[in-house]
Amino acid sequence: MAPGVHAVAVIGAGKIGELMLSGLLRAGWPTDRILATARRTERAEELVQRYGVRVVDNVAAVTEADVLAISVKPQDAGALLTEVGPKVPADKLVVSLCAGLPISFFAKRLPAGTPVVRVMTNTPALVDEAMTAISAGPHATPEHLALAEEMFRPLGRTLRVPESQQDAVTALSGSGPAYFYLLVEAMTDAGILLGLPRQVAHDLIVQTAIGSALMLRESGEHPVKLREAVTSPAGTTIAAIRELENHGVRAALLAALEAARDRARELAAQNA
Repeated sequence: MAPGVHAVAVIGAGKIGELMLSGLLRAGWPTDRILATARRTERAEELVQRYGVRVVDNVAAVTEADVLAISVKPQDAGALLTEVGPKVPADKLVVSLCAGLPISFFAKRLPAGTPVVRVMTNTPALVDEAMTAISAGPHATPEHLALAEEMFRPLGRTLRVPESQQDAVTALSGSGPAYFYLLVEAMTDAGILLGLPRQVAHDLIVQTAIGSALMLRESGEHPVKLREAVTSPAGTTIAAIRELENHGVRAALLAALEAARDRARELAAQNA
């Protein structure tokens, strides 16, 4: 399927919406096949100057585009669908990037039979290394899923999951970059405590993180095996790992991810 066959409207081109918009352009979508909406006039002007796309109102986006990528805040989605829902033709694909909102939320507010695909991506899309999970609604066909994958593939990797797993995806990869940034921040502080200049500590940690992630992806080895390869008997690494286990780092991660999952469910319940 050639890029640009379908006209795509990014409704609510904030941070995540802009990531998708820029990804479409990198994939070869022509600017005249991409529409965007924005609340503020200055934001609309910024998108036009930066990307050359046409910024329209929500009703025009629904009318003109073949695919509606909805990336507004979850708490704003109800008002948006009240405005445009009745105007959406039932054969138009709706792609939701609204964190926590289930496909049933859209089904209640769109014409019967409207195909909906739920998507969770993350901010490494900025460097084309996103992890995007895609779930089909009851009326989404394999062709709709393939189109959604085509739209998000330029941002990194895509993966199809059942919608029942999307809250876990949100906790693990949607919020995941923040956990790694927190870890890098803490390790940088540790490096300073050990006598390294901040920039040296930062460079050491970031490159180590990149190399470790690539080894995980390229080798296909289980992380335990890779960790054991670094962990010599009575060495420095096992001494550090003992302290991590003593401080409950593994248990803290399990609890943190459960909390993120539960918060995603709360957001869905609040916006039912």
